[in-house]
Amino acid sequence: MTLPDLLRPNLDLVFVGINPSIYSVQQGHYFARKTNRFWPSLSASSLSLSIRQTLGVDRLDPSHDVILLEHGIGFTDVVKRPTARADELTPAEFAAGARDLVAKLEKFQPKIACFQGIMGFRPFLQFLAPALPKPALGEQPLRLGQTRLFVVPSPSPANAHASPAIQTEWYDRLAALR
Repeated sequence: MTLPDLLRPNLDLVFVGINPSIYSVQQGHYFARKTNRFWPSLSASSLSLSIRQTLGVDRLDPSHDVILLEHGIGFTDVVKRPTARADELTPAEFAAGARDLVAKLEKFQPKIACFQGIMGFRPFLQFLAPALPKPALGEQPLRLGQTRLFVVPSPSPANAHASPAIQTEWYDRLAALR
């Protein structure tokens, strides 16, 4: 059991997680743990302003993941197997997941794929363009068809390098790209 992909053709943006947490799968929603910074940071960013206004809410939460499809935003993961921690995934799972993700992005062609952390983007890049230098945060120097690639810090509370304010700034940068 895992979270279903929330994808359809012609999305403006797809958020790509590393893999779903066991808790998120149990809840049936992406980034469901209350300590995860995804929903609070997205809600504080300009990226979600028009959606929040349309929905009449101040803050988005995990229950909005399916609704965001109607607003041009989808969700998927590099690896679909749920774990308690992403470091439980094997290199083989990352390689297979990266291959599957490339196929999904080629099929649905979102305008932007936003990876939630370098850890999930690295195997994708290794599969797609192994000769490119190590990735950094922000817009990436390559595209997958028409899809622009963007990397933000991981919103996981285990990522001590990115505060909620920093996470929000990255979603604001993504809004400027969108």
